[in-house]
Amino acid sequence: MTAVDARQVQGSSAPAGVAGQPQGTGRSVVVGAMLLLLLAPFVPLVLASLAEGYFFPQVLPDRWSTRAWRIVLDPSGRTWSALVDTVTIGVAVMVLSLVVAIPAGRVLGTRRFRGKRVVELVLLTPVLVPAVAVAIGIHVVFLRLGLAGGIPGVVLAHLIPATPYVILLSAGVFANADLELEAQARSLGASWWRTRLHVTLPLVAPGLAVAALFGFLVSWGQYVLTLVIGGGRVVTLPILLFATASGGDASVTAATALFHSLPAVVLLVATTRVLGGQGFATFGGTR
Repeated sequence: MTAVDARQVQGSSAPAGVAGQPQGTGRSVVVGAMLLLLLAPFVPLVLASLAEGYFFPQVLPDRWSTRAWRIVLDPSGRTWSALVDTVTIGVAVMVLSLVVAIPAGRVLGTRRFRGKRVVELVLLTPVLVPAVAVAIGIHVVFLRLGLAGGIPGVVLAHLIPATPYVILLSAGVFANADLELEAQARSLGASWWRTRLHVTLPLVAPGLAVAALFGFLVSWGQYVLTLVIGGGRVVTLPILLFATASGGDASVTAATALFHSLPAVVLLVATTRVLGGQGFATFGGTR
């Protein structure tokens, strides 16, 4: 290659690099703006949790103290037991909703049948109906079944708002996955189980992980269903947060709110980084 040819090649490749730089910069700006919007509401909570006498219109507290955090993180307090119950219920809801969502989402995402839109509307019904009405109706049934006042009953109650989200998200995952690869694997002699394990699972795992995360987060933030079905015996972080807020101590309330919110935010951010955007690309409308 001559020097002239080399200069021509360099000149032709330069615009692509220049064009790629603004795109990367724009993506960084968007990600930064999203993180700012995500974290901005926590700034007042952080200030209030570390303040001793923080009143409007003060921008920063006059006195700083870790008293609220010492109360919240006290091993003898109820925060840690509430965290354990919240995680236990959330994981159970995530797993059970995913067990229901995988076959249901595959059918909704890959097949056309009469009444499909009606089924999707029915799935959204628990989300559309007020939570108080749903909780009271479930409580009457669970009292007769002996499920009220315990974690199993709360888990079943949380499945009602969580499962529709997981099913519809799973339907989008299966609708956008190239499931024709399954038939190709079967034609090459792979068994049903090997096809599901080595072909289907890698295709849908990232999207299903995000769907399962949504199920966990829906359970994590439930207050009304936990209060009514748990009957005060099941104390999760949302229940503890509202009880703390009624006590009138703004600093302890802010610290409790942060303790309740930060694990879910960290889990969401960590999952997004692990998936690297790959899981979100699998979502979309059902066929």
